[in-house]
Amino acid sequence: MTSRPNGEPLVRLSGVNKWFGELHVLQDIDLEIARGEVVVVIGPSGSGKSTLCRTINRLEAIDKGEITIDGQRLPEEGKQLARLRSDVGMVFQSFNLFAHKTILENVTLGPIKVRGTSKAEAERRARELLDRVGVSAQADKYPAQLSGGQQQRVAIARALAMDPKVLLFDEPTSALDPEMINEVLDVMTGLAREGMTMIVVTHEMGFARRAANRVVFMDGGRVVESADPETFFTRPESDRAKDFLSKILNH
Repeated sequence: MTSRPNGEPLVRLSGVNKWFGELHVLQDIDLEIARGEVVVVIGPSGSGKSTLCRTINRLEAIDKGEITIDGQRLPEEGKQLARLRSDVGMVFQSFNLFAHKTILENVTLGPIKVRGTSKAEAERRARELLDRVGVSAQADKYPAQLSGGQQQRVAIARALAMDPKVLLFDEPTSALDPEMINEVLDVMTGLAREGMTMIVVTHEMGFARRAANRVVFMDGGRVVESADPETFFTRPESDRAKDFLSKILNH
């Protein structure tokens, strides 16, 4: 899976900069993600990966530069931002499900409230998606009754229910027990195969090798290297990437 899809980029970051006080967390980021492309962002802690992910749906505002989704510039706030956010699905490290709502209600809430979908249609689609991620039997339970892996798969179904143009994953398996990681990665690999545009921040190198079209390596707030997985893992160009890989792959 290393072919790059063609056409106008779905997501484009041009000269993006972000500071937290004195800390320059994103430095002149230029990045384009094509439709149907799976981009895995890796790098050491504090390299700016999660911040990058969060700027794409404006959970973090940028200080300089421009981000466009499907040719539209990210709005500052208000209804346009809400509309654009609904096109950009996000799956977080912690599952962020509503504890007082059932699994089915968690998945139908967005389509009903934001997209104006009828309850019946939203429920039909939600059950379809819960089945797709392997938790259809849990529809009437509450989040606390599910394992971490099941909750994260529900979070993926909830993001998919909005029919997003792109899905962002911010370290989706880092809060999970080891035996639950693969059940979430398997769902993500399936989505990648089906052509979902995905930007995934992760430490899971096996997933990067298996599912990515491109690996983006970040360090110190910059994109240091960008290559297909085979090239990146076997012939990294920068010393920084070589050092990072030698530590993580020999771990």
